[in-house]
Amino acid sequence: MVAPPDNDVLWARSLHHSHNGSPALVGVSLGVREGEILAVYGPRGSGKTTLLRCLSGQLVAQEGEVWFNSSPVHTLSPPRRERLRRDRFGWIDSEPTLVPELTAWENAALPLLLRGISHRAAKTAAMEWLERLDIGACARKRPHALLQAQQQRVATARALAATPSVLFADEPTATLHRADRAHVLRMVTAAARSHRITVVLATHDAEVAALADRSIALVDGRRVNSLPTADAEGRAAECSLSV
Repeated sequence: MVAPPDNDVLWARSLHHSHNGSPALVGVSLGVREGEILAVYGPRGSGKTTLLRCLSGQLVAQEGEVWFNSSPVHTLSPPRRERLRRDRFGWIDSEPTLVPELTAWENAALPLLLRGISHRAAKTAAMEWLERLDIGACARKRPHALLQAQQQRVATARALAATPSVLFADEPTATLHRADRAHVLRMVTAAARSHRITVVLATHDAEVAALADRSIALVDGRRVNSLPTADAEGRAAECSLSV
């Protein structure tokens, strides 16, 4: 086992993983520097979510290594990986997963409260990000009273309020309209720049990927140099149908 380069806050080598016998990752390696915004770009089903789950310690790849700040994530016990996710990582999903019994600000403050941060400090941080995301007026509402786009902003505030070392965003704006998508992405990228948060962003949208400092492309669980064009995909589909 070889330690990763010193300038990579997150590093993975030769990740292989399958779901029910179907390959999801095939030999994927990458490095991410501190404060960098990396887009993992590819069509749906290309392995983006599996890669983010392996990098964040939610899932242990069947083969390969994942390192965070020169510590091997892949060898940590489940409790230590859970602690790492709670204390150092943030996650934004494509669908907002809010606690229905909690208000918007309580949902946004939850990771801080779980770390043992005082109620006052956690609420202050949560309210700051809710205001930045133009959702502060809904701070006392529960999720059922919020629109989908508002719920997603609360989920984004929750991830950012904890000031994670690494923020994993898995298609974070997939369910949002164009204007909401642009605003949330501006806030995520601005937070990354101002707080030196490393971001790993999974997306199938070329416009979203263009906001990153750098992007890698995945197709069928493999890193590729570029994605096939729509015309090329169409011709490939026609060929497969004619066989």
